[in-house]
Order: sequence, then structure tokens, then C-alpha cells
Amino acid sequence: MDRVNARHPGGWLRALAVYREPRMLAMLFLGFSSGLPFYLVLQTLTAWLRQSHTALTLIGMFSSVTIPYSFKFIWAPIVDRSRLPLLHRFLGRRRAWMLLAQGGIAVGLVRIAFSHPGSGVLHMALWALFTTFCAATQDIAMDAWRIESAPIELQGAMAAAYQVGYRIALFAGSAGALGLAQALGWRASYLCMAALTPVGIITTLLVKEPAVTASRESVVREERVVGWLQRRAHWPQLLKDAGAWFIGAVVCPLIDFFARHGVGLGLLTLALIAAYWLPDFATGAMVMPFYIDHGYTLEQIALIVKIYGLAATIAGVFIGGALVAKVGLLRSLAIGSALLMLATAGYALLAVTHTPTLLGLGIANALDNLALAIGGTSMIAFLSSLTSPKYTATQYALLSSLYQLAGKGLEFFSGFGPRLLGYPIYFLYAAGLSVPVLLLLAWLARRGMSNRGPRTLSAAGSGGGASGAA
Repeated sequence: MDRVNARHPGGWLRALAVYREPRMLAMLFLGFSSGLPFYLVLQTLTAWLRQSHTALTLIGMFSSVTIPYSFKFIWAPIVDRSRLPLLHRFLGRRRAWMLLAQGGIAVGLVRIAFSHPGSGVLHMALWALFTTFCAATQDIAMDAWRIESAPIELQGAMAAAYQVGYRIALFAGSAGALGLAQALGWRASYLCMAALTPVGIITTLLVKEPAVTASRESVVREERVVGWLQRRAHWPQLLKDAGAWFIGAVVCPLIDFFARHGVGLGLLTLALIAAYWLPDFATGAMVMPFYIDHGYTLEQIALIVKIYGLAATIAGVFIGGALVAKVGLLRSLAIGSALLMLATAGYALLAVTHTPTLLGLGIANALDNLALAIGGTSMIAFLSSLTSPKYTATQYALLSSLYQLAGKGLEFFSGFGPRLLGYPIYFLYAAGLSVPVLLLLAWLARRGMSNRGPRTLSAAGSGGGASGAA
């Protein structure tokens, strides 16, 4: 844990020099592929629903279509260990799953384009759910590819490159999609977004499949499978195969995590991950309806997001990557959480202004995107540092699903908050959700200074520094 908190020498220029690595460009495009569907099944879709006079409570419940992001750890062991017929032979395990998922995303976006809230939201919700499932599957394989393709000292920079591409895709799926919807209609907008999916497909075909070797400790833990099979030699072969797969793919990754980090600190680390993005989940499905209810047009929202939000995001991602390298992961996470609290409170301030201004919208949106970029980059590097090479996809999926699981309840019922409390009080409540996170980070920092933390919690990206949206 001392290594998490440690400041790393060499200056900011040295911390930023790592972005010259060629693999960072590939990570940029893959990040774009990962981020493209996220707003298209959430925030942008809520704008479409609100313009069609869908109730806020139903919009909040509609956000449950992103539930696959929360439960992707359930099928992550399949992605982690199974080989796809034909595709595995030509692409390898990680790229084969990435390509299959990217094809599904393209199909899902096209089907959403031919849906309409006026004809009932069920058809639209089912295809949004399908798209999210494919997107979550892509993320499982892509996160494993990212972690396995670079050493620990480059993970911060890989996370930052991923976040740049991811955030650019979010703007394409929000500002770009809204602008196209204003000019051409929602169907044309979503068809144009589907036309961007080849960015990820082509990159997947061009990158190399990573080579991974298991650590000695992980190999030893695989002996649990052998022992389990020996004790059940009398079972039918089908049950033995299923049990061996479950022990090796699910139980062993969990045992590995707690064996390396300790039970007490491991549970507190999981609590931090679960609570970190609660303010964003509380407001995520309500921001776009708030803009519309406050009097902004789709054209104004797209313009402000494109100018202020994109600039703040790009700056925030690189600042976040450099912060990881310069001040360590816990301090970077604390800065991101504090900024997220301020940004959410900024929406409360914007909500009490009777005359909506583009400047106010721009400042609120820029601060929000700056916080999400810094926090996202820091969190991705943090999660990457916690995984074992033997169980990369499973462990990362489990860890990254935690914040989704904790936040989904808030998001599902988020439409009731503005309706009962009004937007200003609701946004202040959401901002307050960052306070426990900051307190927990402070506690972990003090524990780290006493040199009692787990050895593996090193600062991913210490040489050069992400539902969600996460």
C-alpha cells in the first residue's frame, strides 16, 4: 500500500513521455469501441424518451437496460477460458471475443434505430439490453487484452489512452448523436452511430494477441481443481467437468484475490470500488432530462458538450494518467472523487438559476467531464493493479462490476428523486454520496503509511500514468 501512496520521481514530462508507446494508439481506438454504445443505450436514449414525453420515473427504470455491465462477472469466466470456434484459430482468445461482441453491438444499434418510444418502449428496451450485453462482453475481453498486453508500469498510460478513446466515443454518442437527431432525426442518428463500429472491428483485426504466462502462485492454486476431481472420481464425467470448470474459473480467482490482498483490506478495497461512482449513478439517467426540462435544446446541449465537455475530458484523462504516475493511486482517486462531488453540486447550482445560460451549462458540463475523466483513469489503473495474470478477465470483470451493482439501485429509482425533491435538492444529495468515499480513501492512506497493506497494491502506471460509467 505504500507503493500506492508513493509519489514517483522524474517530473511531469517524464510521466507523460510514455504516451509515445505505439500500443497506446491501439488502446485509443479500442477505448472508442468500448465507449460508443454506453451513452447510446443510456443518456442519449433518455433524451429521445424525454422528447417523446416519457415519464421521468419510467426513464429512470429504463436505465436498467445497462444491467449486463453489473453482472458481467457471471459470464466473464466463459470469456476468460473458452475458445470460440474458428475465430480463436485466426485471432486468439481475447480478439475473437472482442470481434464477436463488436458485431453484436453494430446489430443492436441498427435495431434501436428502427424502434420508437411512441410504439412502446419494450421493443426498444430489449434491443438496448442486447446491445449492452454485447458491450459488456466486449469490455470483459478488452480489459483482459489491455492488462495482458502491457507491463504493470504501463497500465496507467494504457488506462489513460483507453479513457481518451472512451470519452471521445461518449461525445460521439451524446453530442454527435444529439446534433444528428436535431438535423436528421433519431433513426438517422443511430444508424450513423452504428456506422462507427468498424473502428473497433478494424483495430481488433490489426492488434496482436497477448501472450500470458501464469504465476507460480496461481498454478499452485489450480491444484485445488485436481484435488477436487480426485475426491469426486465416482461422479459422472459431465458433473466433474462442470465442477472443475467452476472451481478453476470462479472459486480460484476469488481465493487468489483474497490470498494476495488479505480478507480485511480486500473487503475494504471492494467497498471503495462499490461506493466510488455512486454520485454518477444517482444523476446519470437524470442529467439529460434535466437539461431538457431546464429549457435547453438538443442543438445547444450538443454544442456545449462538444466544446466544453470534450476539451475538459481530454485534459482530464491526461491529467489523470499523470497524477497516477506522480502522486499515486489513492491520491488520484481522492482528487477525482472530490471533483465529482463539486461537479454534482454544480448541477444543483445550475438548477436554481431561473434563466438558463449556455455559460452555466458549459461550466457544469466541463467540471463533470473533468471529474469523470480523472476518476475514471485512476480507477481503471487501480483495478488493473489488483488483478492476477492467471485470472485477468474474471477478476477485472468482478471488480469493475462492483460499482455497477452498488449503483444500479440508485439509478433505477433516480427518476423519483427530482420528482419528489426537485432537481436542486436531489443533486445536493447525490454530491453528498462522495463523502464516505473520501473518508475511506483517507483511512486507506493512513493504513498504507503504516506499511500494513498488501504487497500487490502497487500503482499501476507508476512509470507513466476506468458506469459507467461507467
